[in-house]
Amino acid sequence: MTKDESKSWREDYKKYTNDPRDLKRLDEGANSLAQSWHLQAMYNKWKKIKGIKDPEPPNCQSSFKEWNKSTEINERSE
Repeated sequence: MTKDESKSWREDYKKYTNDPRDLKRLDEGANSLAQSWHLQAMYNKWKKIKGIKDPEPPNCQSSFKEWNKSTEINERSE
């Protein structure tokens, strides 16, 4: 996320909250780990409000059987 995108969601989220702590955190950013978690929670809530969904991660699982088969093919070709 670029700095401009970071500012834009923060400015937009201010319309949905009136908590002074939230507004201060949106303006100044996080100063601790717990505050960064809260800022991330606000970002996730903003994405949910806007209907933005993260893409599903690719399935990177493989089995030993598949790996063993691929190594046998490589050994034969050498």
